[in-house]
Amino acid sequence: METRTTTEPASSPSIVIERVQPELDGGRWPIKREVGDRLEVSADIFKEGHDVLACVLRYRLLTDDFWQEMPMESIGNDRWVGRFDVNRNARYRYSIGAFVNLFESWLMEVTTKHDAGERIESELLEGRTLVAATAGRASGEDQARLSEWLSRWRSGDPVTAQLEVALNADVKALMERHQERRAWTLYDHELEVVVDRGLARYGAWYEFFPRSQGTTTKRSATFKECEARLPAIKAMGFDVVYLTPIHPIGRTNRKGKNNSLTPLPTDPGSPYAIGNELGGHDAIEPSLGTLEDFDRFQEAARAQGMEIALDFAINCSPDHPYVKTHPEWFAHRPDGTIKYAENPPKKYQDIYNVDFYCQDWRGLWNEMKRVILFWVEHGVKIFRVDNPHTKPVAFWGWLIREVQDIHPDVIFLSEAFTRPKMMRALAKAGFTQSYTYFTWRNFKQELTEYMLELSGSEMKEYFRPNFFTNTPDILPDILQHGGRPAFKFRLVLAATLSPSYGIYSGYELCENRALPGKEEYLDSEKYEITVWDWNRPGHLTDYITTINRIRRENPALHELENLEFYEADNEHVVFYGKRTYDGRNAVLVAVNLNPFQMQEARLTIPIASLGIKPDDIYQLHNLITDQRDLVQGDTYAVRLDPQVEPAAIYAVRRWTRREQEFDYFF
Repeated sequence: METRTTTEPASSPSIVIERVQPELDGGRWPIKREVGDRLEVSADIFKEGHDVLACVLRYRLLTDDFWQEMPMESIGNDRWVGRFDVNRNARYRYSIGAFVNLFESWLMEVTTKHDAGERIESELLEGRTLVAATAGRASGEDQARLSEWLSRWRSGDPVTAQLEVALNADVKALMERHQERRAWTLYDHELEVVVDRGLARYGAWYEFFPRSQGTTTKRSATFKECEARLPAIKAMGFDVVYLTPIHPIGRTNRKGKNNSLTPLPTDPGSPYAIGNELGGHDAIEPSLGTLEDFDRFQEAARAQGMEIALDFAINCSPDHPYVKTHPEWFAHRPDGTIKYAENPPKKYQDIYNVDFYCQDWRGLWNEMKRVILFWVEHGVKIFRVDNPHTKPVAFWGWLIREVQDIHPDVIFLSEAFTRPKMMRALAKAGFTQSYTYFTWRNFKQELTEYMLELSGSEMKEYFRPNFFTNTPDILPDILQHGGRPAFKFRLVLAATLSPSYGIYSGYELCENRALPGKEEYLDSEKYEITVWDWNRPGHLTDYITTINRIRRENPALHELENLEFYEADNEHVVFYGKRTYDGRNAVLVAVNLNPFQMQEARLTIPIASLGIKPDDIYQLHNLITDQRDLVQGDTYAVRLDPQVEPAAIYAVRRWTRREQEFDYFF
């Protein structure tokens, strides 16, 4: 015999709330926004029958106990949308509530019947009962006003006079303010948004090795010598100075020039082999100076209007203090030795990896948190994290939240050049920004497809890209072989496609000497001290300064989601643009992706979306060359010679009769 179990309904009646956006993986992960943003939330909300619904967007700071509400509006087909402003560098919760608007439902019924010529005396009595009940819930002036309207309603005759009272805007407003929330239904998830400061979305990064900022290869530069480089970096328009590791360097298995296993006694070793008898991750490499010298260097950077980012590399040399004080944090072979790090085919004989699954993993995790907080207490609010994809995602989710709960202005950049799903998982777990595949996207179709994924898919809710043109580990083929033109157009692409981008020092010198057959620098700074001639012929210092100035002066370039691609009838020319949401600023960008040959193309200008009529005359102002052309219609021909200028960034201007001159259209 079949046995059936029965359960009582959870609530009755209920309203369906589904397809909430934005929402990541059923609310498992928070979305990301920046201070000053307006968060828009939409959902499908409906109920059986013909009742009129009222929907509210609920939100609160994570630390608050009370919810605030904003009304949602219907945009058709049972879709509702609401918005609220996020003005704090903090975490917010948001959700949705819905209920039956009894008075509006009654109004819809009674007016429909009245318009159809039906008798509505009974319905008017129902309406009066609703108003009387609401007056009983109200207090003060609102109660008095509702009572007055109720008196008019009772004395109203004929029916049209009563209906006129019911339809009065003041009555409707009072009823909405004090209405009963019949069939009140809450969405079954409380969602989260992490609100970061503006630098999380927009900024220009400059990476350098501190020890190479001096004037001799015979010794490391000091932090004092690094200070001397800051004005030049600021003059180019950078916001963040990112330092490779500044900690004591191991001596065991120290690497020599070009990653050699046979170093000379004078070779400084790789700064990524962290730790020796002088300290580990919370210590300063003595050749750079002291902790006090680092603090002064930070003050100098802040005086220039820049921030310092530190490299957080969880690497230990065989000489790191952890190896002696916490041997349980490392995986040992059966013979008691510790295996050095590998990323086949690369081998790192000078580095031990810690074991995040060791028995004392809690102690290890807390020590990493202590290290981060140590540097935060010394004023560092930005960390570029080395190879986070080789550590547990759960660890990063825990660490970042632990730090940001105390210091919400701390920014974490994920350097994970790995599988797409892992890169996305790290971003969801909490990384503020992420390195990307831009470094290897060189052709029109792949650039377009990748950018649409970043800016138009669900990734836009949590994955903030930081487009680095190069890194100490990656000298892309396009830069090795494309020469100065490639350095120019790759810079334009990085700086205009993504709100955040960066270069590794030497880029401004078009440094492209590579190890044969590899995407690695010859004579890499990772293994030796380099002295750069910042004025060497062919440098791009002025060009970088111009591009960064254009970025600063055009707020449209501070966003990601506003990216649009337009038609260019040449497979070697990519054409795209960005506009601010208020319509006051826009840029159009055309780039020749072929560093060897001049390319011509007919560009289709999006005049309709710019509000320009087909017979209007407007001006395209090339912000790189200062060339200005008058244009009519939606077609514009470009000629991009890589030996002269491989890219164009246009501002759109139109003729204003009152001023009798061309002015910014946006």
